Amino acid sequence: MKENESIKLFEDRKIRTAWNEDEEDWYFSIVDVIAVLTDQPDYDGARNYWKVLKNRLIKEGSELVSNCNQLKMESPKDGKSYKTDVANTQQLLRIIQSVPSKKAEPFKVWLAKVGAERLDEIADPEISINRAVENYRKKGYTEAWINQRLRTIEMRKELTDEWDRSGVKKGVEYAMLTDEISKAWSGMTTRQYKNFKGLHKENLRDNMTNLELVLNMLAEVSATEISKAEKPQGFEESKNIAKRGGYVAKNARNEIESQTGKSAVSKENAFPDEHKKIKE
Repeated sequence: MKENESIKLFEDRKIRTAWNEDEEDWYFSIVDVIAVLTDQPDYDGARNYWKVLKNRLIKEGSELVSNCNQLKMESPKDGKSYKTDVANTQQLLRIIQSVPSKKAEPFKVWLAKVGAERLDEIADPEISINRAVENYRKKGYTEAWINQRLRTIEMRKELTDEWDRSGVKKGVEYAMLTDEISKAWSGMTTRQYKNFKGLHKENLRDNMTNLELVLNMLAEVSATEISKAEKPQGFEESKNIAKRGGYVAKNARNEIESQTGKSAVSKENAFPDEHKKIKE
């Protein structure tokens, strides 16, 4: 089961989701859905409501609860990943029927919309790209930055394709190789880089300046091209190449800094003033 975790919004409330590529279906955090349907003020309230409802369904002999899965998702309380009950679209519709809520019907419409959008994106990836562009525009990013960010996404995909070919495992090993690249050119792991910029759950690349994006992309493109030429096998060989790709960008960074007299790595982001307003 291959999942891609993300966040969806229903009436400005966050719903943790995971896309199952094999089944071509969304899995939704049941607790998050319960929080929306019952207007729970906090996570604990929603969790307790689901606990009571789950026990009731079990006593009634419903197979719904036993058919639900658990997936690791990031906790809204501390940012760490824990196993949480999830349901696919069909299961969730049955759960909604058990929850008295005036939001039940709007939520069903929202579910259908979320599913249709994902299927549209699979059939035509350009739709997904256009949505991403529109979201960045709404957040206030410049057109130049957006174009650069889209290129980094494309280059990152080429790199991870190489890692897949080399037998690198998704998840932890991907993260470790990404850290190797980041350390080589910026001197910091991804976590250290985020701390340097004062970020928490925010996406690091979405908070990079144009120059930082270019250098990071150069590092990943270099690692990709070296990998294509040498065809490494396994994590250790790919780790060595990740470092070398990062050093290419480090050399470029040193040259830029010698010419400008200032650091290419900044605590600022693509649009510091606007971003601060959005976060507030």
